[in-house]
Amino acid sequence: MSSKAKPFIPLEEGKRRELMPSLKEIRLASIRRPVSQAIGTLLIVGFLIFIVGPLVVLLTWAFAKEWFYPALIPQAWTWSWWRIVLTTSHLGHSILLSFIFAPVVTTLSALICLPAAYAFARYSFPGRRWFMVSLFAANAFPKMGLYMSMAGLLFAFNLMGTFWGVVIVQLISTLVIMTWIPSAAFRSVPRELEEAARDVGARPWQVFWRVTLPIAWPGILVGLILGFLASLDEAQGTFLVGIPNYITMPVQMYTLVGHYPQQAAAVFAIILTLPSVILLLLVRRYIVGGTLAAGFRIR
Repeated sequence: MSSKAKPFIPLEEGKRRELMPSLKEIRLASIRRPVSQAIGTLLIVGFLIFIVGPLVVLLTWAFAKEWFYPALIPQAWTWSWWRIVLTTSHLGHSILLSFIFAPVVTTLSALICLPAAYAFARYSFPGRRWFMVSLFAANAFPKMGLYMSMAGLLFAFNLMGTFWGVVIVQLISTLVIMTWIPSAAFRSVPRELEEAARDVGARPWQVFWRVTLPIAWPGILVGLILGFLASLDEAQGTFLVGIPNYITMPVQMYTLVGHYPQQAAAVFAIILTLPSVILLLLVRRYIVGGTLAAGFRIR
């Protein structure tokens, strides 16, 4: 079947003028475009100077044998600083300790916080919002005062200078991340899917493992990785509780900066930074997608 073409009806003069952009709007658009481009260029330049620039300098120092002013690049290059850092016993021991503490702390934090995150997401109980805000408050202020208060309790239980004392103090840095972000992930799971699974005979644990957990997994993964990095980078509490028996990489940096050549400190800083860069790249699409921001909404 063929349909008749609709006849062309010209617009009235007044409507035509309303639809046409005014000369003022055209001028504003022509001004806004270069201004927005200039602002974008400045932001990119600022990012390169203040973020990428220090990293490039740090990486250059790690391979520099001789680098004196006013040379823009080192006069000589070497791998010896990497060998010195990796073979010096107490420096290598600090690296090993950091990669022992971080998985242990992350695992314990997951066992403690993930059930709490599920409860915050799925149940309403008295004091729910108060508990969530109190978790955030523990990280909203300088932590040294909190660590000093904890030190008294740890001393009373003979945990100062012990492995588990360091684990407990590092757990504080992971509580907010490991509770709020997984809570948002559990809250984002549609109830209709869970109800549909129960309607076809799935038991509660089957619904959780086959429906809830796979959908919430990206948010949980972000929480696990950020919790791992929070433990890996924690310095103040570890210094207060772990000295002199447990000196991790962030604590060792204090000694390196003051007592070692700049090249050795640069190598150690790169080793400390690499896990953060690699793990954040692995979860970048979840962070950019809003999973991280959603975790810090109080509902």
